[in-house]
Amino acid sequence: MTQSSDLQHRLITILKLSTFLIFLGRAYQHIVWDAPYRTFLWDESILKSSIENVFGIAWNDYVTSLSAANTISFSIKAIGVFYLICAIITLMIKPNMKKTGKFFLLGGSIGLFILAILYCKEKFLHVGQFFEYTIQFMTPVLLYMVLFTSIEFKKIRLIALIAIALTFSCHGLYAIGYYPRPGSFIDMTLNTLPISEPSAHLMLKTAGILDFVVAIAIFIPRISYAALVYAFVWGGLTAIARLVGHFHVAFLWNSFSQWTWEMLIRLPHGLIPLFVMIADRPNLRYLKKLSFRKNPQTI
Repeated sequence: MTQSSDLQHRLITILKLSTFLIFLGRAYQHIVWDAPYRTFLWDESILKSSIENVFGIAWNDYVTSLSAANTISFSIKAIGVFYLICAIITLMIKPNMKKTGKFFLLGGSIGLFILAILYCKEKFLHVGQFFEYTIQFMTPVLLYMVLFTSIEFKKIRLIALIAIALTFSCHGLYAIGYYPRPGSFIDMTLNTLPISEPSAHLMLKTAGILDFVVAIAIFIPRISYAALVYAFVWGGLTAIARLVGHFHVAFLWNSFSQWTWEMLIRLPHGLIPLFVMIADRPNLRYLKKLSFRKNPQTI
């Protein structure tokens, strides 16, 4: 295997792993826990007229209907099964499976995009909440582009950088307190590190500022690699902190069940910077001109 084909294989492996983790985490969330679809389905200002005029059901009867509630719950679990299939297909996908890739990779990405909109709506339409999920809904698209298009790597790299910048900067908006700082951020920090609450707030604010620095620095050639290294480390640590910061030995299963999927969907926040880092090593910069489809047999 040549240096070029070996690197292609490693880069695609990172994208496959990232996509798999996102789909697997979302599948577990939907099947075992819940997802914010009711923030739309029970929004009176949006759906009341449709429910009453099209279906002839009084709004109060609809929102209190056990049958409607069961249908919504079943549908959420069905979406979870779809994500689980997406995760399995991700591990099996090959360049000669374009139709399958389009349905499951792009279809799954659309589902993640809609989910980001719903989380945004749930958080009072904070735009930053939506864009914080950019890496998650764009990772399957990056994998699709690599496997099934002839787009040059430099363009794929740019899209990956934009996804990293949006995810980190929007995460920073919460860390610095532009949006109300989530209590879970404080809890994770206090449970993970031996520091006081005021120190935790200061640390998060500092980390938020660094998120903005990284979002800019990754586009500056001379310092982009160092910024990506930081993004890889910090993205990985904040993902792992979801589990470690909420881990309780007395509630072992609940800790794993409730927080492992939260960790899985965020691990790509570190893996996508790693994806760019590997290709950005000084002796491999020629790959920015590479089209993965030129050597599909190496994938």
